[in-house]
Amino acid sequence: MVKFDFTPLMKIAIAADHAGFALKEKLRQRLAAEGHEVVDFGTSSTESCDYPDFAQSASRDVAQGRSDRGILVCSTGIGMAMAANKVTGVRAAPAESEDEVRLTREHNDANVLTLGARYLDEDRALDLIHIFLNTAFAGGRHARRVAKIALLEQQ
Repeated sequence: MVKFDFTPLMKIAIAADHAGFALKEKLRQRLAAEGHEVVDFGTSSTESCDYPDFAQSASRDVAQGRSDRGILVCSTGIGMAMAANKVTGVRAAPAESEDEVRLTREHNDANVLTLGARYLDEDRALDLIHIFLNTAFAGGRHARRVAKIALLEQQ
């Protein structure tokens, strides 16, 4: 398990589809127990549903600055990322490794992390989330590149 001396408390938008529901619930509870304010955008069961609906709601909350970061969970993390990235101002990234999460924060200033419930257990997912919450954007040459992403949204 990844350990940090201090994880900054944040307001976190969280959502999942039916495939990610069980993992989302565990993560929501653990993050709240750590002191984070967790806003749950659903789903509320394992009944089949459409992931874009939940990705959109949570992503808009992040893009509008009401939440600091977002966590989205589906079967693979990929569908949620695709849907989330349609929301202007969101930079969502699916990740399974510590290095991917660290780099997507440092280099891409990702504000939404998407996780695949099929590939991650609760402890591993929480480790990745802690890296996501604790890693700062490096800025510098990366800021120029992130700014170019924002310009693409306007085209």
